[in-house]
Amino acid sequence: MDFNPIQGQQQEIYRLVRENNKMLHSIRRNALWGGILKFVLYLLFLLGPIWFYMTYLNGSVQQMLKTMNQIQGTGVKAQEQLGAFQEAWKQFQEKLPAFMHAPTSTVPTSTPR
Repeated sequence: MDFNPIQGQQQEIYRLVRENNKMLHSIRRNALWGGILKFVLYLLFLLGPIWFYMTYLNGSVQQMLKTMNQIQGTGVKAQEQLGAFQEAWKQFQEKLPAFMHAPTSTVPTSTPR
């Protein structure tokens, strides 16, 4: 009765099954950590710029918008003043011919007879 070859094959199979089991556990563990790492990286790529903007750029952007609004307001005031100046100039020009062509007296001159 030679049980040695069968027992040797069973031990070899058992050793291969354990090795395979360890590899599968390792693969699953690496897949889990890879998924977690990938999730964290996507989260950083999506939320990182928002955090950076809110932390560092928000004040500068708000100040720039405030300055732009002031510039636009100043531009509107300047246009209003220019419009008022143009209206005053037109009124002045309308009155100017009256000063230039003042009514002359129409005193009849006597003609010698």
